[in-house]
Amino acid sequence: MCGICGIIDYNGNTIDKELINKMNSLMVHRGPDDEGIYISKQRLKPSVGLGHRRLKIIELSESGHQPMSNEDETVWIVFNGEIYNYHDLRVELENKGHNYKSRSDTETIVHLYEEYGADCVRHLRGMFSFAIWDKKKDILLLARDRTGKKPLLYTHKNDIFCFASEFMPLLASGLVKREVNYAAINYYLTFGYIPAPLTIYNNVFKLLPAHVLILRNNKINIENYWQLDYSKKIKLSEQDAIDETLRLLEESVKIRLHSDVPLGAFLSGGIDSSTIVALMSKLSSKKVKTFSIGFEEDDYNELKYAKNIAKRFDTEHNEFIVRPKALEILPLLVERFGEPFADSSCIPTYYVSQQTKKHVTVALGGDGGDELFAGYERYQAMILAETYQRMPLITKRLIRSLTTILPDSLNQRNGLRRAKRFLDAAAMPFQKRYLKWVCIFDDKLKQEICDDKFSQLVDEAGPLNFIESFLSCRNSTSLIDSLLFTDTMTYLPNDLLVKVDIASMANSLESRSPFLDHILMEFVAKLAPEYKLKARVKKYILKKAVKNLIPKENIHRRKMGFGVPIGKWFRGELKSFLSQTLLSRASLSRGYFKSDKIKNMVNQHIDGQKDYASQLWTILMLELWHQRFLP
Repeated sequence: MCGICGIIDYNGNTIDKELINKMNSLMVHRGPDDEGIYISKQRLKPSVGLGHRRLKIIELSESGHQPMSNEDETVWIVFNGEIYNYHDLRVELENKGHNYKSRSDTETIVHLYEEYGADCVRHLRGMFSFAIWDKKKDILLLARDRTGKKPLLYTHKNDIFCFASEFMPLLASGLVKREVNYAAINYYLTFGYIPAPLTIYNNVFKLLPAHVLILRNNKINIENYWQLDYSKKIKLSEQDAIDETLRLLEESVKIRLHSDVPLGAFLSGGIDSSTIVALMSKLSSKKVKTFSIGFEEDDYNELKYAKNIAKRFDTEHNEFIVRPKALEILPLLVERFGEPFADSSCIPTYYVSQQTKKHVTVALGGDGGDELFAGYERYQAMILAETYQRMPLITKRLIRSLTTILPDSLNQRNGLRRAKRFLDAAAMPFQKRYLKWVCIFDDKLKQEICDDKFSQLVDEAGPLNFIESFLSCRNSTSLIDSLLFTDTMTYLPNDLLVKVDIASMANSLESRSPFLDHILMEFVAKLAPEYKLKARVKKYILKKAVKNLIPKENIHRRKMGFGVPIGKWFRGELKSFLSQTLLSRASLSRGYFKSDKIKNMVNQHIDGQKDYASQLWTILMLELWHQRFLP
């Protein structure tokens, strides 16, 4: 893993070497083992500066150092990621006459670019973001992997283009005017993240997953090179589907075990991470090192399931308990994320990465399993709601009347609370129902708490239109496929993968995700919907595929997620921190919210009248971002 950055100046100004060094230094956590820069010769127009930080995964000779060039130094690359099929590509390229000077996967991308141009990305199997400067053609090519494992930000202003792996080096360039993008705040309040290509700043963008950006003559052209297609179904017997799913999963794990440094695995004890550990144990000659996180609160503690797998496969198991003092690392996380980010599971993800890094440099995880095989309960809820929609009106009215007598609960996992939440959304149209179940602030609550002037600056329908564009995609032929496609294009790259990348790289740890292998993903997308969600069974085909691999209790356990007891902490050890931060004069004067409404939310939550844990956490992370970046 690495960090990359660069500046292309069409004004002809010589790139400041110290500036590139400064940008590089702000990514040392992404690459503590090596660094390098490339500065184009003076009087060239445009002038170019590239920077690179490296985390050593594969032992390389000096010729593997980045920035790396082709033989005549007309093509230069800075690369972040891992290419798992680079050995096969190397054989193909050498047969075409390309000469190698190293054994790195980076050089394979250089020669692929020489052979195929921007289409080189279509040949890569792995996770990546990279920048290629072609001196002969005066072209900059930026590329990001298919699912968005590796980040890439950019800005373009006054004939200067700048890119980086994180916000801090981009801000250090001096090219970003720290103006808040209010539309991004609106999306953030809805989802808890800011979806690509938007960022918190005006004129700063994220390159979308599966896209390339070509900068030529100071003009930007962005193209999509890959998308999952659920429309081309294949007819397979259940056993054939089981066999091929397991074969591709094993292959995906196998190619991700290549490393010259120690490997381990994140283990929650759920079916996804347990499957990865089981296959690693089968393929490895040594004991697998596993790492788990738990909480003192029983409702959030999954350690017993992880211990079950660790015992089954005789792993070298390590555990860590997260306590409220964990918020001591919030300032660091706020800085690393660089923009407001409200997924509180970034805290345990950071700590499990920190503990893992003490033992290994690479860890495999189960990210993507839910989006691939239909693992979220909202998929069942969406189907059940369709049944509800077809009921007679009088029946629906009777059921709706029950919501007024169902008691509220402060426990987010309380059955009655979940039933009430379901009924509140079941009568809504398909798109609005989905948004209701994934949002943090719905339109009603935003209208209540948001300042009138702020509300006038944003498009209230923006988040709904964003979701509708994926739910109505023609690539999906069924309700389940539409939901899987939507989550794969929104929640997965904008929340889950951002969280894992930032939390792991903050600890100089590489995270690999076998479920996100694009060949496996393409196969599963072609399977019939009932192989993913069959009756009440989520992840049907995966559970069938691994039934002889992992214990039954790990396969059929109820999904807990990676939740954090924020609500309880806000009423206990973190009560003062919450009040002092959100009710400060600075916080209440930002112009986003009505002061009296925020005070009511804080007081009602602390007093146990309401559960506003996720909403208060979202506002808290917005305020902490303001304190760090816009004091």
